[in-house]
Amino acid sequence: MLETQKNIIGQEDIIKKILISIISNGHVLLESVPGLAKTLMIKTMADIFSVNNVRIQFTPDLLPADILGTKIYKNNSNSFEIQKGPIFHNFVLADEINRAPPKVQSALLESMQERQVSIHGETFQLEKPFLVLATQNPIENEGTYKLPEAQVDRFALKILINYPTKEEEIKIIERNTMESEKKSEPILKSNEILQMQEFNSKIYADDIILKYVANIVDATRNPDNYELDLQNTIEFGASPRASIWLIKTAKANAMINGRGYVIPEDVKEVAHDVLRHRLILTFEAEADEINTDKVIDIILDKVPSP
Repeated sequence: MLETQKNIIGQEDIIKKILISIISNGHVLLESVPGLAKTLMIKTMADIFSVNNVRIQFTPDLLPADILGTKIYKNNSNSFEIQKGPIFHNFVLADEINRAPPKVQSALLESMQERQVSIHGETFQLEKPFLVLATQNPIENEGTYKLPEAQVDRFALKILINYPTKEEEIKIIERNTMESEKKSEPILKSNEILQMQEFNSKIYADDIILKYVANIVDATRNPDNYELDLQNTIEFGASPRASIWLIKTAKANAMINGRGYVIPEDVKEVAHDVLRHRLILTFEAEADEINTDKVIDIILDKVPSP
């Protein structure tokens, strides 16, 4: 946290959630209005973890080959060679991901899920650790493309960034108008990230916790079974990936808090970030200005905690 504070004022909870995604080996989607340091946060995390990173600015004219790579003809050898694209980095910052057309967005699906890339029939494994850290601006519709549900589901967390407090705003102004730029120093190497990810799977989650997570996810699909009046609110509940990521990220939260076991509070702390992009609400809910976070609050209040 100390290194991130050289570049980022406040937003400790957001930084923690990004760290959770890295420890649990899950991709993360950051959403906020412009100017809240989404790109800077991700770039800072990449610098701290001392990994190969690349920033891809998504635009409407981007092509899949611009991300994955392509075959090019070499005159000196009279043959085609694979030219790998920027996806072959450890941390891929997909800036304003919703500005790229569906063909480009779908090109990311294989790399995000399988950690591999297919170029003209040849398959290449991506170097570990591999994480896609994407940003999107929710207030602009012109020149944007809605992310397919299949792709959104592959993000472990969807994190919403709020405006800084007035006190934090003053510090931001001071740092950006009076002080010289400070650069975060690397504190972890890529092999240490892999060790953290491997250790995360060894954090203990009791059967009671597993059942609690299963109940939460099942409540999004069958709300009537939990005496929840959400039948006309939720159109489609969370996928099984939600259950998996609730446990993985809860384990990472336990690790950050210095525990070798998961408690219900770990699950509750990550529940909104794991579930908010996996619930599809009805038109009636949207008309009533009910968002997924409100629905998740209702479910967490109603489903008994161990």
